[in-house]
Amino acid sequence: MKRRRSFLFQTLIFVVAQLAWLSLLGLWIYWYVSNYIIFSQVGEKLSTQLISESKYVVTLIGGLVLLVAVSVGMILLFRHLTIQFKITRLYDNFIANVTHELKSPLASIQLYLETMKKNEIPRPKQQDFIELMLKDTSRLNNLINSILEIPGLDQKKIAHSFSVYTAESIIRELVNESLKQYKLPGNAITIKGKASCRCVVDRDALKIVINNLVDNAVKYSVGPVQIFVKLFCSSKNFVLEFADQGIGISLAEQKNVFEKFYRIYNESIPSVKGTGLGLYWVKEIIKNHGGQISISSKGMNKGTMFRIELPIYQTSKKRYIEKLLKLTQRQPEKDSEK
Repeated sequence: MKRRRSFLFQTLIFVVAQLAWLSLLGLWIYWYVSNYIIFSQVGEKLSTQLISESKYVVTLIGGLVLLVAVSVGMILLFRHLTIQFKITRLYDNFIANVTHELKSPLASIQLYLETMKKNEIPRPKQQDFIELMLKDTSRLNNLINSILEIPGLDQKKIAHSFSVYTAESIIRELVNESLKQYKLPGNAITIKGKASCRCVVDRDALKIVINNLVDNAVKYSVGPVQIFVKLFCSSKNFVLEFADQGIGISLAEQKNVFEKFYRIYNESIPSVKGTGLGLYWVKEIIKNHGGQISISSKGMNKGTMFRIELPIYQTSKKRYIEKLLKLTQRQPEKDSEK
């Protein structure tokens, strides 16, 4: 439906621009022909003072207005065409990435199954194969789920389970879970700061945010992963600063990293896998929580920092926060601190 509206809008702009251009052309032809006929019939016998100047003024102003209309129409069409080309390029990259992401675990699973079918594999080795296949299956499942979630994020139809949490406790809990999930050593993530303020969040959705940020740090770190998390509460927002020591990101690319399907390609890490949906997903989740996320980097090989701001419960965006709580039909008094 959205694409259809966009197509109709562009078609309307094109039609209006062409009508404006044809009207301008017709007006100038009429002006030229009418004056040519007058002067050819009367010539020098007609005093120049008798010729009304208002006609020329109207013609001039009308022509300028139509020229502006044509120019604006062409600019809008060029802008929409540029956006469409960009979306098409990103979509092509996405298809190529997803195809690779799907083929890799499928090929691995097929290899293990064929090996088990053709050879007598000892029981312990079979268990290893099964564990590896389950890992690949989980990877496929996560990939498919992330793709299926995108239309829901775009249309704001994702089911959420919001509740009130103490900011510091929920962040520390989720960071520690990610630490174990990605099998990182205990000193890989350093958490500093205090945040006793409370926020309304969907724990599962916030876990996706933390996991994606950790995954991003792991993928784009050349050496040992080092992540620094800083927590604090401002007058209206809970602030989370998530910094890594990875390859960084150029200023030109920083404004694009949250776009759907966008991926950073770096020669120093050519084997990075992904679909270009992770940070887009992160941005949409934070936005649905009434917050905002930004990125900063001092340049290549200087790390990247993500700054997340979430409204404090009963302090900022009260009406929106109450709406989030009503979505899950929970009472605000049920504080889910752990």
